[in-house]
Amino acid sequence: MGDMGTPNHSEVTDFTLLGFRVLPQLHILLFLLFLLIYTMILLGTVGMMVINMKDPWLNTRMYFFLGNLSFINLIYSSVIAPKAMINFWSVSKSISFAGCVTQLFLFALFIVTEGFLLAVMAYDHFIAICNPRLYSIQMSTCLGVQLVAGSYICGCISSVIETSMTFTLSFCASWTIEHFYCDDRPLQRLSCSNIFIHKLASFCLSGIIILPTIIVIIVSYLYILSTVLKIPSTKGRQKAFSTCSSHLGVMSVLYVAVSCMYLTPDTSPELSKVASLCYSLLTPMLNPLIYSLRNKDVKEALRKILGENIFLFISV
Repeated sequence: MGDMGTPNHSEVTDFTLLGFRVLPQLHILLFLLFLLIYTMILLGTVGMMVINMKDPWLNTRMYFFLGNLSFINLIYSSVIAPKAMINFWSVSKSISFAGCVTQLFLFALFIVTEGFLLAVMAYDHFIAICNPRLYSIQMSTCLGVQLVAGSYICGCISSVIETSMTFTLSFCASWTIEHFYCDDRPLQRLSCSNIFIHKLASFCLSGIIILPTIIVIIVSYLYILSTVLKIPSTKGRQKAFSTCSSHLGVMSVLYVAVSCMYLTPDTSPELSKVASLCYSLLTPMLNPLIYSLRNKDVKEALRKILGENIFLFISV
């Protein structure tokens, strides 16, 4: 712990989010980039949730999972993007101590929940493709709800642990966070506590979350690919490969970025920012495109909803 005369976390009222180390003239470009990405996230995630609620044909386990994925992406990107965009124009770039705690807690909760939910979705795809006749038995509605609830519970538990560990540290070196949002590793750099145990616990927690979900995803898709290879139709195989590769592509971006951030030595703050940008904003933008808008049922439901709204507008 720090010296008695050194200010600790209980005396901190505000942190400063340093953001990206670029020329001031480039802040407008970064603001526009964040605005574009966040707008696409809003359109994709909210659109998917609306389609799920309005179209009864999409009332299945797969779309239940997609609706929850959209909700999760919407929340944790909203925890990050608006504050980051405000700070591009702000001189102080400050965030209150309570705001920093809240941002870390919510982001950790939903990013971990997403990891478990992606593993659930991979398992769901595995059953649907490899054992379609047993799908309604092996993936019942009750089990689907339990798996989603379990994902949220795991996210909440890990977030409570990580947030509690982080904010019991003493902050005395500086209150300027070398990042564009409050996260565990950038906050570790501000601490004058002995953080060896904290780093070890954080690494173990990350490993417990990341490795099992990756294993479930990889094993599920290996079985899926082996089943796809047995499809006699070349067109059918190509369509299945296209779907699987796009799913795995988005998951790879998420897991590679998260692993670089939490399972490797903390050597480059700028590299950490790029990795964080990939999993906090890039994957939430890509998920609706990959999982939903490439889906024939979703596109048909979207056409139906747009057609109804256009008809109502013309009638008025």
